[in-house]
Amino acid sequence: MPSLQILNIIFNPVIVSVVVLCALSLAKLNVLLSMIVACVAGGIAGHLPLFGDGNHTIMALLCDGFSTNAQTALAYILLGTFAEAITATGLAQIISKKISKIIGMKKYALLAVLTLIACMSQNIVPVHIAYIPILIPPILRIMNELKIDRRAAACCTAFGLEVPYIAIPFGFGLIFQTVIATNLSKNGMKVSVADVSAVNWYLGAAMLAALLFAVFVLYRKPREYETTEADTKAADAVVGPLNKRHYVTILAIIVVVVVQVISKDLSLSSLAGLATMIIFGAIKWNDIDKQLMGGVKLMGLIAFVMLIAGGYANVIQATGGVDELVHLGVAAMGQNKIIAAFVITIIGLLVTMGIGTSFGTVPILAVLFVPLCQSIGFSTPATILLMSSAAALGDAGSPASDTTLGPTAGLNADGQHSHIWDTCVPTFLIFNIPLMVAGIVISQFI
Repeated sequence: MPSLQILNIIFNPVIVSVVVLCALSLAKLNVLLSMIVACVAGGIAGHLPLFGDGNHTIMALLCDGFSTNAQTALAYILLGTFAEAITATGLAQIISKKISKIIGMKKYALLAVLTLIACMSQNIVPVHIAYIPILIPPILRIMNELKIDRRAAACCTAFGLEVPYIAIPFGFGLIFQTVIATNLSKNGMKVSVADVSAVNWYLGAAMLAALLFAVFVLYRKPREYETTEADTKAADAVVGPLNKRHYVTILAIIVVVVVQVISKDLSLSSLAGLATMIIFGAIKWNDIDKQLMGGVKLMGLIAFVMLIAGGYANVIQATGGVDELVHLGVAAMGQNKIIAAFVITIIGLLVTMGIGTSFGTVPILAVLFVPLCQSIGFSTPATILLMSSAAALGDAGSPASDTTLGPTAGLNADGQHSHIWDTCVPTFLIFNIPLMVAGIVISQFI
């Protein structure tokens, strides 16, 4: 490869920003600040002005991009408020007590339950990460007693948040697979959702094998955590018969699920759940401010990270770095199918690591990669697999992804779980490697 081409790759805005983001995050700088610095670094590498009066400076583009994820950020604040309200009624503690009685002191049973609930949150009861701050903090004491390595719990939860939308065409999975099918069809390869689900199970199977390795081998050893006062209070909550507040809370949860299914809007469904609790007296009018402040404390950082992620994507797109990276990748492929598959998945990893959304990666990559796959000779199933793999890569492991932010929100409720080292690094290693290997290898044979 010519030296000029190598330099273009090294100083590509996407590469620069992702390297800065990962380096600062691994150095334990707050993820919000890391993303802002990485955004500025990427903008400078893309020759965007840092100063000036126009709307095209780096910070102006960053702020303009907030609107991309504004609805998601609002949803997270409302979800946090809803979770805080449920906790205030004592229902979460009752559920955690029930779980502990059913599971007893069975470590792997608890991890299996966490995985199953996470899977259900994407498809059967599509509330996404709304359940995490409600369910996980009260059971931290049980996890401490079992000496469960929370990195294993993070992997289980991330698996449940990612694999169902990749492999199962229902709930969020239907949305993701429709995005894949629509963008491939739009770019000249006629594909249906059924075609996507017919091959994406390969990726789900690879991630399941990796999860089993993480739970039973890599993070099998006991890990000590301090049982804090907050944990004890949550787990030792008095469990009596269900009262009116509990029944209203259950009704509110049902309302959230129904509105979510109908509207596909997390903000609206969360607001409907809160309204139900307020109208029927599960939350007192004078306590609304308290619940809202608790919601901001619980999910505020995640909401701001999502806003910054939207701005980050806006800046990087303005640099032209994604298009440049794709063109450089195309030039490096030649007609070698293995190299082509590797380059496609690597670019998907870099883009998703930065913007934190697998759903948003698909339209970016499909424009050039679909005709490329056709010209090299990849079949339709192989192209679907590569695009799905490229989009999903980085979702697990990205500091800005809700696949990592969600588990951290629950597991770090007592301040003993690092977002980067205990969630992002484990999920990156455990899931991205098998996703890449499965995409590259299987695409050669289908």
